[in-house]
Amino acid sequence: MADSQNDSKVRTILSELRDVNKDRRRTAVMKLGMVGGDQAIRTLISIVDNSQEDLIVRGRAALMLGKLKDDRAVPHLIRALDAPGFLTPYNAAQALGKIGDPRAVDALLDFADSSRDKTRDAAVLALRQLGHESELETFALPQPPI
Repeated sequence: MADSQNDSKVRTILSELRDVNKDRRRTAVMKLGMVGGDQAIRTLISIVDNSQEDLIVRGRAALMLGKLKDDRAVPHLIRALDAPGFLTPYNAAQALGKIGDPRAVDALLDFADSSRDKTRDAAVLALRQLGHESELETFALPQPPI
């Protein structure tokens, strides 16, 4: 019964994702991440990959993939580090840290080296989460939260 309720929620959210109103899509992405499950992960990955999608929708999809911590998202989040704007790369870096997959290390090092401000800080913190302190010596590091 719970699976059929979850499937029904996901179907409803998927219809919201097809709405022309970007605010509805932005909200739907967050809902999808809260519901979770295989279909949600696959849909969030396709949103992160969609270069035609609203930048905030893509950024929120990356954020939700970090919340769900599914390693299938790693190559897509690595590519999202090069997405336009601030939100998608920032959330992709954070998500990669949360997922904790070592495949992200080289991309995060490159990203930290080539980015600035908060996006760089997100990459540095993700690298810390992945246990790569030694590679961070060349960066002016943000202090870890206490």
